[in-house]
Amino acid sequence: MAGDALSQDPTDLRRRIDTTKAHPARVYDVFLGGKDHYPVDREAAGAALAANPRGYLDVRHNRDFLRRAVTTLTKDEGIRQFLDIGTGLPTAENVHQIAQDITPGTRVVYVDNDPVVLAHARALLTSGPEGATDYIDADFREPARILEEAARTLDFDEPIALCLVALLHFVEDEVAYPAVRELIEALPAGSRLVLTHLTEDLNPSKIRAVRDTYIKRGFTFVLRSRDEVARFFEQSGLAVDEPGVVPVHHWRFEGGAPHPPEMEPHTLAALDDIEKVRYRDINDVTDADINVYAATGRKG
Repeated sequence: MAGDALSQDPTDLRRRIDTTKAHPARVYDVFLGGKDHYPVDREAAGAALAANPRGYLDVRHNRDFLRRAVTTLTKDEGIRQFLDIGTGLPTAENVHQIAQDITPGTRVVYVDNDPVVLAHARALLTSGPEGATDYIDADFREPARILEEAARTLDFDEPIALCLVALLHFVEDEVAYPAVRELIEALPAGSRLVLTHLTEDLNPSKIRAVRDTYIKRGFTFVLRSRDEVARFFEQSGLAVDEPGVVPVHHWRFEGGAPHPPEMEPHTLAALDDIEKVRYRDINDVTDADINVYAATGRKG
């Protein structure tokens, strides 16, 4: 199942792509070892890595949290529907792949507003025959439109997991809090919020250095405290699941993260610092490395 977004003229999509300015989704793609980005995105990722050489652990652990959260909600909590806003570019183990591998009938709607993501959206829509996926070309700042279009695929009488992973630190307060509240209000009881957010609570000097590199490139970048992150749950009366709002590597990480593909040492040595990131084993993480909070919560 695919939405109207995929019928857009490829020429129009290309016209919308600004290759002179870095985009968060494409910078994220760089750190995850993807290929769907431009030199300006790679330069932004390189500047961030230079500011914090272990900063790739924030990105990689953020992604691994999504894997763990979707697995937990599907396998243990019986969630069968996901609304993933700020999807980013297709990469290994997208939400529908994780969830449908456990429960083939799971329905997933992805939302993003980057035309490069839209151009690759068909890769996200390879649902198994029992489930369904859709893609909405929309901005987080348009919650009413997102909800209206998501209803083509999702049943709003049944629980839905709203995923806002590495999104809200790109959105200012006056938009972020009301939009999250509007989205949660539309979801039925039993629904979940899955959220990660960058913070300066944990290792401030490192993340501030990274923030400065992104702000210099025109990004909105809001580092929120633990209390400010918790407010996204509290304002809608959500009960936060154990272990609470915690550094991302402390959220049910008992089984660790999958190990990266093996590579010959001489081959690895020949790669540049950015290319090496995808081959780093993130199980060596320490508290001094992480600047991301993670949490899930339930609507009563």
